[in-house]
Amino acid sequence: MSVTHTYSVPGISCGHCKSAIEGEVSSVAQVESVEVDIHAKSVTVVGGDDAAIRTAIDVAGYDVA
Repeated sequence: MSVTHTYSVPGISCGHCKSAIEGEVSSVAQVESVEVDIHAKSVTVVGGDDAAIRTAIDVAGYDVA
């Protein structure tokens, strides 16, 4: 069973943010799904390694709170 990670990312404000984060995080090994909620400013990821996911969000240009 895969672990679900949820991150608070205050910098999310638009569809471009959503696309950038989903693009980077979906390339992380063993990530099964990525969902960015613009209104809640959160990223929910199923699967993958926590440190690698945090790095991918950073590479996309956003900070995890």
